[in-house]
Amino acid sequence: MNEIIKGKIRYLFTKQKQESLHKEQGNWLTFVAPVTGKAVSLDEVEDLVFSQRIAGDGLAIIPTNGKVVAPIDGVVSHLFDTSHAVSIQHPSGLRVLIHVGIDTVKLYGEGFTALVGIDQQVKKGDELIQFDLDLIQQAGCSIATPVVITNMDLALKQKAMIQRNVVAGVDPVLEVLVKGI
Repeated sequence: MNEIIKGKIRYLFTKQKQESLHKEQGNWLTFVAPVTGKAVSLDEVEDLVFSQRIAGDGLAIIPTNGKVVAPIDGVVSHLFDTSHAVSIQHPSGLRVLIHVGIDTVKLYGEGFTALVGIDQQVKKGDELIQFDLDLIQQAGCSIATPVVITNMDLALKQKAMIQRNVVAGVDPVLEVLVKGI
């Protein structure tokens, strides 16, 4: 191959690499596990809203205790009346939903205690909700707890760290490359 062609190939490769890096400008945000248990793919959640990523993308955790903590620093942007789910908004605008169990709304709040309120500032690891794991299972609900980014338009990339045991407030479970932070 002659030198002119090699030079053009090098130029195009370098230009493509620079454009790729430019598209990824932003900062990685790391989410810690909001519950202790086993991190799994959303594909394993028995609810199409989560498994087909209609509500957002992320992962699920099969909890081993009844405590939800903040996976990131931010503000409580939504708390369901039944206290079975909560959303936290990071200063970048990225929002994460933690939904304890599947079909747990049918428990009408029984077995759930919210420890925070809407617009409350929280730090990574702050306790948000307590729940009765046994009660949820006895009611016939799945305990799979989806953790999803609800506004993926702000995310350039995301990586879920699944198929492993995690400790709430300690172990990273999700990394998101957020636009413009």
